[in-house]
Amino acid sequence: MNPTDPRTERPDKLEAAEPQILIVDDARDIRESLGQYLRKQGYRTQLAANGIEARRIIEEASLALIVLDVMMPGEDGLSICRWLTGRGGPPVILLTAMADETDRIVGLELGADDYVVKPFNPRELLARIRAVLRRAPMPAPTITGTQRRFAGWEHAPATQELRHADGRHVVLTSGENRLLTVLLDHAQTVLSRDRLLDLTAGRDAKAYDRAIDNTVSRLRRKIEDDPKSPRLIVTEWGGGYMLAAPVETL
Repeated sequence: MNPTDPRTERPDKLEAAEPQILIVDDARDIRESLGQYLRKQGYRTQLAANGIEARRIIEEASLALIVLDVMMPGEDGLSICRWLTGRGGPPVILLTAMADETDRIVGLELGADDYVVKPFNPRELLARIRAVLRRAPMPAPTITGTQRRFAGWEHAPATQELRHADGRHVVLTSGENRLLTVLLDHAQTVLSRDRLLDLTAGRDAKAYDRAIDNTVSRLRRKIEDDPKSPRLIVTEWGGGYMLAAPVETL
């Protein structure tokens, strides 16, 4: 592959503090030229040509923002936006060629933070990206190498892994890893959904009221003996969630 191809640039050459942006567009010239432009402006970028690639990157990467084309073959941008809203972000700016204002309103109602109509000026999109990041920062909990043990599980946050004394091995998504880290930090303490959103994503809880529930459900399926009758991550009705087990730092 061409070493100057933006898809091959190694992210470890860049400063970790630089926000990472995912560009999802089936038009190669748009996503690659936009990726190159944003890198020159100090951002790290990842590129996806369709919904399948986008979902994989979203599960694996720590993203500050997603620039998302609406009209794509296969899964369209509105479907991906709805899925992102359900899991609590990151912020989304829609790229749309649609002239009908109603279609743009639908995207905003699904949880998009802004939209830009094609054809667009990259400088305008950059300004909108900066504005969204200013008003919707996503501070995540500090992920260190400190490992902790609870209920037979050992959590390695740096590698997003869980290992059980009986040999089970679980790999967590970034969202699941952040949530578990927060629950371990506040073991045996009830945390409301709003508080969990603040600690894991920093987004507006009112816009993403199901995000924590969805992540808790996925985490329970990975660590509970019976996810339908959880004993580790318990629900406090009217309150939120609590990690019920004591925690030991290794």
